[in-house]
Amino acid sequence: MTKKLATFSQEDDISIITLDDGKANVFSPTMINHVHDCLDKVPTEKGALIIAGREGMFSGGFDLKIISSGDMKLIQEMSISGFRLLSRILTFPRPVLAACTGHGIALGTFLLCCCDYRIGAKGKYLIGANEMRTNMVIPVPILELIRFRISQRHKYRAILGAEMYPIESAVDAGLMDEAVDTENLMESAMLKAKDLATMGHPSYTLTKELFIKDVATKINNALDEIDPTVKN
Repeated sequence: MTKKLATFSQEDDISIITLDDGKANVFSPTMINHVHDCLDKVPTEKGALIIAGREGMFSGGFDLKIISSGDMKLIQEMSISGFRLLSRILTFPRPVLAACTGHGIALGTFLLCCCDYRIGAKGKYLIGANEMRTNMVIPVPILELIRFRISQRHKYRAILGAEMYPIESAVDAGLMDEAVDTENLMESAMLKAKDLATMGHPSYTLTKELFIKDVATKINNALDEIDPTVKN
């Protein structure tokens, strides 16, 4: 039986998806599918959602074993499915919070950009898009997402400069909303989630749709252009 890399739990009207592959919480095809399975269980008309990582690691990005395999078909499939997952989280109709338990690198950072509120654990953890340092191109869907969330004065540093931010500095950069002591992370996330869960339905959903409409449209249009399964 395949170990669940993402698990679903619920406390009152707060849903929690926990990422834990025992290592770097990479977004392999299996992890992506497991997160989708968890999202299918989250109520869309009430409550709030918390996405958390394992201790010390929120997510290290895509599965480097697949990227280094040279199998372009597999790499493309993983990339597009990962970007589709981010789009689903960005447009999720209820409040989505990130409990950033540690490092958030590359796709881990982009996942943070999809969440409505991000709380990070203080410590020697880094957040950032390191693609320029690994000779990788950041595709249009991700550029649109990170430009949407990151502070204007940090755009060049974070994207073209591939700057890696300590979690407390990531607040100023717009990659995090709050930093708390590690032992208080989940308690703080639950308190904020319970507050955001009081947002009315469908007013929250409709306002969120309007607020992110432009960037969501750009992201999905760009995905359709690079996805070979989409017939134009």
